[in-house]
Amino acid sequence: MRLSRDKRSAIGRPWSQKRRLVLLTLVSVSAGAFVFQLFLETAQPGFVRDYLALSNRGLLDAYSWQFITAPLLHGNPWHFLGNILVLYFLGRDIESILGQRHFFYLFLTGAFAGELGHLFLMPPETALYGASGGIAAVLIAYATILPELELVTCQSRFLTVRVKAKHLAVAVMFLSVVMVVVDRHGALTHSAIPGGVVAGWLYVHLLGFGHPSWFERKLWQRRAVARRIDRMSFDEFVEIEVDPLLDKISRDGIGSLSRAERRILARVGQKAG
Repeated sequence: MRLSRDKRSAIGRPWSQKRRLVLLTLVSVSAGAFVFQLFLETAQPGFVRDYLALSNRGLLDAYSWQFITAPLLHGNPWHFLGNILVLYFLGRDIESILGQRHFFYLFLTGAFAGELGHLFLMPPETALYGASGGIAAVLIAYATILPELELVTCQSRFLTVRVKAKHLAVAVMFLSVVMVVVDRHGALTHSAIPGGVVAGWLYVHLLGFGHPSWFERKLWQRRAVARRIDRMSFDEFVEIEVDPLLDKISRDGIGSLSRAERRILARVGQKAG
C-alpha cells in the first residue's frame, strides 16, 4: 500500500492534506481585526485603549467585552507581523498534531490565561493588547511536542548556529519575564505571554505530550502504590506496609510519618473490611 496524491488503489484512498481550517480562520480574523484596529485608532484616537484593550478600569466599568476584544489587539505593525508569522509557521504543525478542535482550544486557553496573567501581574492602570497570549500557547506547545526540531540554522565559515524549538521558547519566556519586571506602564503587549505559556504547557501535558511534570510523576507513583496495596491480602498488607510504620512510630513518634505513610495507615480499616 502506498500513499499517493494521484493514484488510486483498491485498498486505500488517495492521500490529501487536511485543510488548516482553524489556523487560516485565526490568521484571517487577526488580520481583519488589526486593520479595523488601525482604522479606529486613526478615526478616534484613544478609543481602542479605553474601550477594547483589557484594563482594570474597564472591568470596574463592566466592560466585559474587553475579554473578547483584547486578544485581537496588537501593539504595532511589527507586533502583528511577528505574531502572524509564529502562528502560521508553527500552527501548521500543531494543528496537524493536535487536531482542529484541540488546536482551537489551545489558542483560546492561552489567550484567556494571558489576560488573567496580565491582571495578576501588572499594575491596574495598564492596558493589555493581548494578541500574544494565544501565540505564546502555540509556541510553548510546539516546543513541548517537538523540542529538538531546528527552526533556524545559520551557517558561516567559522560558526554554525542552530536554533531549536526549545531554545526559541526559552528565549521568549526569558524576555517576557524581563519585560514584565522592567516595563510596567501604559499599553502593554508582553504581559500576556507568561499566562499564555503556562496555559499552553499545561494543555499539551494534559494531552500526554512532553516529559512528565513533577506533579504527574507524583500522581502516577500514588496510583501505583494504591494498585499494589489493592492486590495484597490483609495479612500481606499488615506485614509489608503497616508493621514497618508501627516500628517507625514507636522509634521516632507519629510526627515522623510522611503524608504517604499516613495514607497507608488510614487504609487499615478498609483492608480489614
